[in-house]
Amino acid sequence: MKLGIVGLPNVGKSTLFNAITKAGALIANYPFATIDPNVGLVNVPDERLNVLAKMSESKKIVPAVIEFYDIAGLVRGASKGEGLGNQFLSNIRETDAIVEVLRCFDDPNVTHVDGSVDPIRDIETINLELIFADLEMIDKVLEKRRKVARNDKDVAKEVAVLDKVKTVLEEGKSARILKLNDEEKKLLRSYQLLSTKPIIYVCNVNEEDAANNGETNQYVKTVRDFAASENAEVSIVSAKIEQEISELESNEEKKDFLEMLGLDESGTDKVIKDSYKTLNLISFLTTGEMETRAWTITDGTRAVDAAGKIHTDISRGFIKAEIVSYEDLVESGSINGAREKGLLRMEGKDYIMKDGDVVNFRFNV
Repeated sequence: MKLGIVGLPNVGKSTLFNAITKAGALIANYPFATIDPNVGLVNVPDERLNVLAKMSESKKIVPAVIEFYDIAGLVRGASKGEGLGNQFLSNIRETDAIVEVLRCFDDPNVTHVDGSVDPIRDIETINLELIFADLEMIDKVLEKRRKVARNDKDVAKEVAVLDKVKTVLEEGKSARILKLNDEEKKLLRSYQLLSTKPIIYVCNVNEEDAANNGETNQYVKTVRDFAASENAEVSIVSAKIEQEISELESNEEKKDFLEMLGLDESGTDKVIKDSYKTLNLISFLTTGEMETRAWTITDGTRAVDAAGKIHTDISRGFIKAEIVSYEDLVESGSINGAREKGLLRMEGKDYIMKDGDVVNFRFNV
């Protein structure tokens, strides 16, 4: 899955990207320090893998991964080509979801492109540019498709959905707030509309506000109120702290540093988990002597389709899925222990996978 990290210039976007991916993106206190998108693969934090690997004496652990793109800072007028507008918008179009970083701290030494800190204004700046870009595309499509729709029922359905989206966009609202059925979503998918993409708002705060999850930060409160209207996730992060954490060598050092700051987990871990939630993703697990591994699937995936994530032959020759929940397996101490307790189940092709299912697929090709 590809997530695009976006934001106005100098909001801490590249600093956060560095902390998440340790990729060493350029950090500078001036606009457009990032021109081409930096890319980094990030492990999805999952303590279950360590437990299973120890139980199975696995030779290696393979976590699930998410691909993060650090996309150039956007300015007002991007949809008309201002700044790095066209490049910025095309980079977003390639992603599955947007991580929008918002500056929610005051610091006279860090310039803001609009002269003052106002995260809601920043949200509106970015969202409006995405809306304008979508409107321009929809108008061009409708101009051609309306004529065809008179004699084609399928095209007529497509036009009806685009009209529905256009109405919302003209009200200055993002298309993601629309409640569309599966058929309508499918019709829109090929257009890769920017304002339909799921979004996570990341509030970049100071150290004190990170420790209390932004509860006393008025900027954060306004973002949470806005996000609620879009049913979007809000993550609280101090990009400065995350950068410091990323430079520590061992997990023990990171744990001690977080405890010293009064944090249960790093902000980047929260962002990654919120990304999973936003994209409606879950993980099923496989474990054995060779490796313990997490596999990413969409919530609601059938067992036979999950098998195909490992190898198409497993899906093609699917017989049964031998499944035990992670919790039951840990409580039983081993696969054999789970089997003796009757907790190991045999499921068919249409079984809907659950997060944390530990699976052994039986197949024959």
